[in-house]
Amino acid sequence: MQKWSKSPEAPSRIGLLLFDKFSNLCLANCLEPLRAANTLTEKEGFIWQIITPGGLPSRSSSGIEVLPHCALMELPKVDFLFVLASYDHDGHDTAATRRMLRDAARKAEVMVGLDAGPWLLASAGLLQGRRATVHWDLLETFTERFLDIEVARARVMRDGPFWTCAGAMSALDLTLDLIADTLGISARLDVEALFLHGNPPLRVDEMRDEDDPLVQRALSLMRETVEMPLNLVSLAKALSCQPRTLDRRCRARLGAPPGTVYRHLRLSAARKLLEGGRLPISEIALRCGYENPAALARAMRKHYGASPSELRRNARA
Repeated sequence: MQKWSKSPEAPSRIGLLLFDKFSNLCLANCLEPLRAANTLTEKEGFIWQIITPGGLPSRSSSGIEVLPHCALMELPKVDFLFVLASYDHDGHDTAATRRMLRDAARKAEVMVGLDAGPWLLASAGLLQGRRATVHWDLLETFTERFLDIEVARARVMRDGPFWTCAGAMSALDLTLDLIADTLGISARLDVEALFLHGNPPLRVDEMRDEDDPLVQRALSLMRETVEMPLNLVSLAKALSCQPRTLDRRCRARLGAPPGTVYRHLRLSAARKLLEGGRLPISEIALRCGYENPAALARAMRKHYGASPSELRRNARA
């Protein structure tokens, strides 16, 4: 069962290994959600550093240079090592690269292959006998080249200490999953709302095994009705299900009952309005389903440990 909120004892240490001609979008879809998760939860859930094979700047596919913190051979112990290669993966697939990746795997709890990164992990022998995916443009040749790997046309694949994903947008999926694992479902929902601007229902072909269409529709309806929240009976009726069914499936998928999730979404919306604009607190309270500023203030003190005025001052500071 998923957990609604978590407080890790120490931040997850992440290394991002960049090979020349990497995808900027893939890198951003990893780093920006992690940064947002730290900011929104006010917890240092993640720390990261940029790594390149030789310690020199790495140039992206669009020509942007990124300065590393260290070379791969200087990699300290990390919880996750993200291997990001996109174009010219064949050129990067050398005996020296394979040796460095095998050495690096001993310093990382989990190796993550992004975009064409799974190709380099596979060539180093790290994915032998495992399930994996890769950028779908490479899927056929990857399957033919690595016969000892069970290849799947998936967005994200986890097999023990090796995770692989299919490209830039899949990197966002993987990072959101990591945020939920580390900080809980509530943190994931906040980051999703920041980057995706809502939670539209998934198409059937987009759903993963853990996605629940009823919960997806419930989240969408909750976000649409923050100004006039529905009680559990009305919410369930609008979703054509029994209240107990909605409660059970929210607890199973999100780790919290519908009321807790609904309240979190309303308070998150209120906090964004407080921190990002000049609306009066009285109007923000009404827009987020609270009858008056005092009710909003009580809820925010309980949830965030600060009043609306304090949150606004802190954001401006």
